[in-house]
Amino acid sequence: MALTCNIDAKGKVARLIFGLIMIAVGIVTAVFWAVGTGGWLPWTVSAALVAFGAFGVFEARAGWCVMRAMGFKTSM
Repeated sequence: MALTCNIDAKGKVARLIFGLIMIAVGIVTAVFWAVGTGGWLPWTVSAALVAFGAFGVFEARAGWCVMRAMGFKTSM
């Protein structure tokens, strides 16, 4: 399945900013919460935040939005 561009430049910028912020929050969460406690929950939350952020950066780079691809109309 080929990814066709379904977002404009404004949507790409929004997804890139969202992705970078999520990656930063995931790293900060890992450093200040997961390293100190060492439990599985903080590491899972940190990894999920980084993964969601990375997916947002991927969407920005590809110009593709998963929600629009599923048929939902987004405001951007």
